[in-house]
Amino acid sequence: MASPGYFIRPATVEDVATYEKAADSVKATPELYRKTLFETPYAHTLLAFAGSPDAPGKAIGLAMYFFNFSTWTGKPGIYLEDLFVDPEFRGKGVGKALFAELGKVAEEKDCARIDWQVLKWNQPSIEFYEKTLGATAMSEWLGMRLEGSQIQNLRKFRLTSS
Repeated sequence: MASPGYFIRPATVEDVATYEKAADSVKATPELYRKTLFETPYAHTLLAFAGSPDAPGKAIGLAMYFFNFSTWTGKPGIYLEDLFVDPEFRGKGVGKALFAELGKVAEEKDCARIDWQVLKWNQPSIEFYEKTLGATAMSEWLGMRLEGSQIQNLRKFRLTSS
């Protein structure tokens, strides 16, 4: 089998800081990545690089994930937080290879499933997930979120004054 012209490995803090160029809406910093991904690893990151392990090129894809738990299955699962493939490298198998690595991790950790979200308007990705990967849309679920002051507002429900 011919080399695909890229490879995948676990990310280092320097990789993530370089790959995640901070846009105005992004609050993450290299220091925060170091703390939350490497010192106390709340999440894990796989990176795809152009080239080979012996002669790596630029980062061309990313899969950031963390472990969750299902009360239904009684097993851990993987939540894919972020998946990105450089537009120049889309259609070359990078996304499939990143999912293959996630599948390997899921099997090694005896995970029952891999979950993620996709924006409703992102039809090309939805088609890839459903047709290529065989994923099932979870249309009966609605995502919910609390942030910042909303989290702080939960203090009023505490049973003790901790």
